[in-house]
Amino acid sequence: MLESPAIRTQEVTKQFGEQLAVDHLTFTVPWGVIFGFIGPSGSGKTTTIRLLTGLTKPTSGKVTVLGATPAEFTQKMRARLGHMPQHFVLYQDLSIWENLNFAASLYGLSRQERKRLEGLLEFVELSEHKRKLVRNISGGMQRRLSLAATLAHEPELVFLDEPTAGVDPILRRKFWTRFETLKEEGRTLFITTQYVSEAAYCDFVGVIAEGRLLAVDTPQALRRRAYGGEIVDLYTAEYLEARHLAGLRAHPLIKSLQPLGNKGWRAVVDDSGTAMPQLMKWSQEQNLTLESIEEYLPPFDDVFVELVSNGKPNASLA
Repeated sequence: MLESPAIRTQEVTKQFGEQLAVDHLTFTVPWGVIFGFIGPSGSGKTTTIRLLTGLTKPTSGKVTVLGATPAEFTQKMRARLGHMPQHFVLYQDLSIWENLNFAASLYGLSRQERKRLEGLLEFVELSEHKRKLVRNISGGMQRRLSLAATLAHEPELVFLDEPTAGVDPILRRKFWTRFETLKEEGRTLFITTQYVSEAAYCDFVGVIAEGRLLAVDTPQALRRRAYGGEIVDLYTAEYLEARHLAGLRAHPLIKSLQPLGNKGWRAVVDDSGTAMPQLMKWSQEQNLTLESIEEYLPPFDDVFVELVSNGKPNASLA
């Protein structure tokens, strides 16, 4: 079952009339990981999930999920999938509890298996609201119910389209803790989000903009790709003279240098662990006093902007 990857796309393109929704997507998602698909609204994230789950067919290219094209899915294969769509699709005139039981019934869960539904409601913090009709609850509560319904049958491969949209930061972090637990249980998660900072919780991240896949890599590798290496910030007690600055720019371990105020400098290096001791040694040789030197980890919002600015598709997990 696990010989082929969980997901593979090859040059997948989807057009709606003249509109190009996704453009030659090629990437692979291995089993047992959290794969984050990150991009702004309208970038093609939802279309990609619809292609992967078989809700729409590609204009060209090939999609393989669970070792088969979605058009070939059997009922048994579909039972291995969970899909939380971006928009709420459950029943407004049923209660939270009735909706969750209905979702469980679609997969033939026994009465014994349905006992875990209470735990799911507790996880999404809806236990005390379970008798409320869905039409009377907030949009955020509907998102939480959708997540519980998606996980009811314990799917092996889970597609979550913007699962944390409209969710408060505390519950959002709780969701990601649960996603990590699901991964530890051996499940594979494909998660779209506009919250770029959530890349830090993923094993691999695909960055998409205007339908094009700009990069696929680990979060750490994306930082390197965006800036051309690792980043070191250093501050001196003294103002650097022209000769010091020239020497710093010419240092063999420094790839680029930018000022940080009057006495600070941000250097791009290949490896911060190697560069920092050498830069400390250089400062001593120049009779400069280093007030601080440390690796800087740019927030993923900045990483995303850099990758989009670079703009050239370069997916490595293919």
